[in-house]
Amino acid sequence: MSPFESFDFDDDRMGIYRYVERHGSVQPSEAADHVAIDPEAFRHHVSMLKRDGYLEETEDGNLRVRLDCGETEEHETAGLAYEIRPACQADATGLLGVVRAVADRQVHLVAESVAEQLEYEDALLRNNAGETRVFFVATVEDEVVGWCQVEIPRLAKLSHTAELTVGVLVEYRRYSIGSHLLQRGMEWARANGCRRVYNSVPETNDLAVSFLQENGWRIEAVRDGHFEIDGDPVDEIMLAVDLD
Repeated sequence: MSPFESFDFDDDRMGIYRYVERHGSVQPSEAADHVAIDPEAFRHHVSMLKRDGYLEETEDGNLRVRLDCGETEEHETAGLAYEIRPACQADATGLLGVVRAVADRQVHLVAESVAEQLEYEDALLRNNAGETRVFFVATVEDEVVGWCQVEIPRLAKLSHTAELTVGVLVEYRRYSIGSHLLQRGMEWARANGCRRVYNSVPETNDLAVSFLQENGWRIEAVRDGHFEIDGDPVDEIMLAVDLD
């Protein structure tokens, strides 16, 4: 649910929400300085945003966007213990490092796009009139080793779909981490009303194509020469899976 659709925001309340969303986790005083309104009015707007489920307060007193992403899952494969959980703002640096490592290791144009997005924006969670976006991470001894990103567009004709990206550091790819991340992202998309999840990769990323097909995805279309990599045309492989 988007706060811009559920009730009328005045400019000050919208300003508070957008600032928190843009920066992920902020001190109330920082948000108050940004909107520059009367302290009593600021406290009222924050109270209403918390009451209606759009913002929440962290343990350290910061404000962040509220989205129900579930709890931490514990797994162990081949002697390796790891967790799959919703990402928090403290994961941002490690998450970006993993995305960059995956993008540099192979032709992973989607990872490059995710990395650019993370570098431009401070927030991992978004929930506005344009999109809802969440990240899940896989951690080993509290260090991020993989991620799953799910984006749901707000456009009515596409709101039943979600775009999902997933990546794992090469050293951790034999422990089913990618499959668990993929399932977590798909379950979240289903729980939020999506009936189909999709992704597109260049044909040169045959590992990603094989991984998705092994997990039940199908190739829906191929766009000839859609990408240009190192000066050469590369086909786009468009994959999807139904969640019904």
